[in-house]
Amino acid sequence: SSLLLMSGVVVTVGLGRRLARRRLRSRPLLFAFFVEMFSTFQICACTNELSLLGNVEPKPHTALTLTYGFTVLHGLTLAGSACNPCGTLQPMWSGGTSLRMGGIKIAAQFVAAVLARVFMHFIWSLEMAEPHLGALSQGCSSPMQTTEMQAFCIELLFSVVFQLAVLRAESVNPKYRVHLIALLITMLVYAGGNLTGAIFNPVLAFSLHADCFYDKFLSYSLVYWIAPCLGKFLILYVF
Repeated sequence: SSLLLMSGVVVTVGLGRRLARRRLRSRPLLFAFFVEMFSTFQICACTNELSLLGNVEPKPHTALTLTYGFTVLHGLTLAGSACNPCGTLQPMWSGGTSLRMGGIKIAAQFVAAVLARVFMHFIWSLEMAEPHLGALSQGCSSPMQTTEMQAFCIELLFSVVFQLAVLRAESVNPKYRVHLIALLITMLVYAGGNLTGAIFNPVLAFSLHADCFYDKFLSYSLVYWIAPCLGKFLILYVF
């Protein structure tokens, strides 16, 4: 049921992106907003569902296999979308994207994060699959299983590694690049998923753990918003 749900989200988002291309090409700002919103919605909704499958046996092989598979799927179906404020900062920094366009894309990403959370909570309330049972009663299911400083350093390091890999992989054939990035993300999730969740995406972190941001805003914003953005700026400064 979970796989069918995530596959349905991917198909629906694909149709939405195609419709946006046909109807909004003449309005670039609106087109950019909806394409970025649809794409980020797909990643947030699927990752929300994947987060419930972490305890499926055999552990952690099932969760890591699904992480790799859906990361490849996202890479193949969402080409051209950042789905991450840190990724949007790079063209803004280099002057390839205007401040207005970058702001619209980041706004679209956070709108999508909220919509994905609301949508997935509605689906979970229907309790159509076993992993959905009791999912809404968890509240702040904190991914931070270490000290705040260690979590900050881990997310900062992972962001630097990921952003550097994305830059260095730009010259790789696209059909191989998506697998390299998916493999790297899976390795980072395996290495630090039990400590911080290995998210390194501010929008995704907010969609997954909004309740934790409400309870401990300063702590979570430092680890899951500031650390990834700082990692991106370090890479931009060095390169």
